[in-house]
Amino acid sequence: MRVAIAGAGLAGLSCAKYLTDAGHTPIVLERRDVLGGKIAAWKDADGDWYETGLHIFFGAYPNMLQLFKELDIEERLQWKQHTMIFNQPEKPGTYSRFDFPDIPAPFNGLVAILRNNDLLTWGEKIRFGLGLLPAIVRGQKYVAEMDQYSWSEWMKKQNIPPRVEKEVFIAMSKALNFINPDEISATILLTALNRFLQEKNGSKMAFLDGAPTERLCQPLVDYITARGGEVRLNAPLKEILLKEDDTVRGFLLRGLNGAEDEICKADIYVCAMPVDPLKVMLPPPWREIDHFKKLEGLEGVPVINLHLWFDRKLTDIDHLLFSRSPLLSVYADMSNTCKEYANPDKSMLELVLAPAKDWMSKADEEIIEATIGELKQLFPKHFSGENPAKLLKYHVVKTPRSVYKATPGRQACRPEQKTPIANFYLAGDYTMQQYLGSMEGAVLSGKLAAQVIAKDYPAEKLTPSSDISYLLPVTSNP
Repeated sequence: MRVAIAGAGLAGLSCAKYLTDAGHTPIVLERRDVLGGKIAAWKDADGDWYETGLHIFFGAYPNMLQLFKELDIEERLQWKQHTMIFNQPEKPGTYSRFDFPDIPAPFNGLVAILRNNDLLTWGEKIRFGLGLLPAIVRGQKYVAEMDQYSWSEWMKKQNIPPRVEKEVFIAMSKALNFINPDEISATILLTALNRFLQEKNGSKMAFLDGAPTERLCQPLVDYITARGGEVRLNAPLKEILLKEDDTVRGFLLRGLNGAEDEICKADIYVCAMPVDPLKVMLPPPWREIDHFKKLEGLEGVPVINLHLWFDRKLTDIDHLLFSRSPLLSVYADMSNTCKEYANPDKSMLELVLAPAKDWMSKADEEIIEATIGELKQLFPKHFSGENPAKLLKYHVVKTPRSVYKATPGRQACRPEQKTPIANFYLAGDYTMQQYLGSMEGAVLSGKLAAQVIAKDYPAEKLTPSSDISYLLPVTSNP
């Protein structure tokens, strides 16, 4: 069967990949001229890449790692030392580490926490450990129930000292969902902590060896097209057209550069766009259906990603760093961490500004000026004296709506991939799956959507109609 998929991010491409495995024929439609959605990347005039975000792959991403294996590109993941590194604002230019020993979980995580004496006292560690016991003992059921609380509220409920939040979890909260602990659902951080504690390499991190569009998305496209599928760029969805019974009769695609609009016809339709444009695109008859109505409780969070090239090396650390600064959440020197971006003499810092809501309307120059102010605290020896580090160039990438904002209560707003509309399905990290808003969540959502389609429409029982033209001018009679 032909399956039209709107959106060529990880959710849409993963859905298409697994549909081809199930014997279906996907056609992926992307509104932009670049693959990847929230992991898109572009080359500038100098041939340097800049990305939508700082993308980290965790050992606790089983579906993502399986996808790399199935595409035969596992070597493109550059695994780093099993550690978590935090800046120490009270000691500019210094770091505090949580080093995980090579022993089974959860003991490796407990040792990493107990050996770190820079951030937390022994009393704080013990009280945090006691507060975390219900999540460890009761597992995911307890974690899901805690969606009624913010992380700050949960910590207070568990009698965990506020300094634990300040020293560790402001940084982690901003890294996971780009918002602060008093906003983020406790479920988000508890989910991450559970995975990190239960899996030996759950918190181990990897960087891709190049730009995500080339090193991950393009192999997905090659896999899909080699098996009869299609991926089209510059094919924006304009409207979801309905039949009399309110099922989908086609995707209306907006014609670009003076071209006519087109109707993409298929047997099955999948929306793999982010939740915000989906809400705008919903046909009026669907808006009162509970499955779609609850989407009003979801919205993307604004994010700003920064790329700064300097005339010298600022650090030799080959890892992700938690900045613990008021403005920035996480950063990495990509000239150290990424093979394609490597430079032994100069640094290219990629940083995430969060929370970004108050910065979205500000000029790039103002954002960079504020960022340099923060970097002077992180790298004091390089930005003082008679010969401070020189900024050679920069890129500011603003994403007004990124992953869904995971405030308390959002779990109840997340829809299943299967909808009440017989030939319409959803994929996206905002849909219901256990990995929340992340690359892993996007891949899993696409896989789940493909699985439910394959269950509803087994390929071996179908005979695709070869006489149906699936791409028609809008003036044609559909």
